[in-house]
Amino acid sequence: PDPHSGENIRVEHWVVAERQGRTAALNMLGYREKFVAVPFFWSQHYDVPINYVGHAAQWDEIEVDGDIIAKDCLLRFKREGRALAVASIFRDIESLGAEVQMERRMT
Repeated sequence: PDPHSGENIRVEHWVVAERQGRTAALNMLGYREKFVAVPFFWSQHYDVPINYVGHAAQWDEIEVDGDIIAKDCLLRFKREGRALAVASIFRDIESLGAEVQMERRMT
């Protein structure tokens, strides 16, 4: 279960699996820690890096910052005004900032 979207999701990225394993080990030791890491992945398509943070299977708005054609953009997938996920091309710092904001909503 994804605590951010409320949906059951599958994230096939080794860093997410590593973080889940850490949480599972701590819980086996009695720490009772919740797994609240924001899901993410990245992909490189020739010279275009694409980062995706969060999870949005459904949305009612996509807010575009930048220029998709110029390969310099950040897209926010929103439902009822709340950003559920962010996709970016050459906007790594902004993507990391979005991840931090999503994590802070859970604490």
